[in-house]
Amino acid sequence: MTDSRTYGDELAVVTVTYSPGRTLERFLDTLPKATDRRVRVILADNGSTDGAPERAAERPDVDLVPMGANLGYGAAANRGVAELGEEYGWVVVVNPDVEWGAGCLDELLAAAARWPRGGSFGPLIKEPDGGVYPSARLRPSLGRGVGHALLCKIWPSNPFSRAYRQSEVALAERTAGWLSGSCLLIRREAMDSVTGFDPRYFMYFEDVDLGDRLARAGWLNVYVPSAEIVHIGGHSTSQASARMLTEHHRSAYRYLADRYRGAAWLPLRLFLRAALGTRARIAVRTANREG
Repeated sequence: MTDSRTYGDELAVVTVTYSPGRTLERFLDTLPKATDRRVRVILADNGSTDGAPERAAERPDVDLVPMGANLGYGAAANRGVAELGEEYGWVVVVNPDVEWGAGCLDELLAAAARWPRGGSFGPLIKEPDGGVYPSARLRPSLGRGVGHALLCKIWPSNPFSRAYRQSEVALAERTAGWLSGSCLLIRREAMDSVTGFDPRYFMYFEDVDLGDRLARAGWLNVYVPSAEIVHIGGHSTSQASARMLTEHHRSAYRYLADRYRGAAWLPLRLFLRAALGTRARIAVRTANREG
């Protein structure tokens, strides 16, 4: 926590777009009910071709920032945040396929006042069918992460996955190892202290990595279930492309490899690379058959 800049109390929303379609309209239509504050919206666009970001940028307080290429989620989010002046001490990094619940951003900001060492704050995330997505999880240790990866598909209720997802923990305000990047209120000072998202993660695990680095820097990740959103896109992998499945496993390896560095851990890294590579190939073949 060494950054010396002093930020104001203004609030901004940064969303990374990539041909978001009509979900972006719903995102912007429901935003006014999320807070009584005036909110600036940055559309960090990774190369949309559907015209949705351009149409959205015709609205007041919505700015389109083209990336010039598909930089990936974390790198584009960082670029969007960099567009903000120092009056913006609070930034929400959020997917464009979200519907805002009434007062949800005000609830997150109220929680931030209760947790002065809180660096990130995440709402309760509902699926379109009303189910609650387990968005506040433990950091993936080696044993818990491997157990979850190996068993989650064939035995969804296995103890490794239950512990990792914290799916049996009561819906109460609490700290977490990491929070889903589909909607995060981040204290700008905290984001600066860890230099934002790691741009090496093209997609997936950038939120896990951010939560871990915030915690290591002395900040807290706080789950605030009194704030609610609906993630329209859900978290289904049924329509995931082969590239996204591959990226998911590549990011999982990067996260673990970064935390088990050095010559002594080389055999483990080689094992993880081989195991995750095999799992990725199986997942791609399965998705192709089902598709």
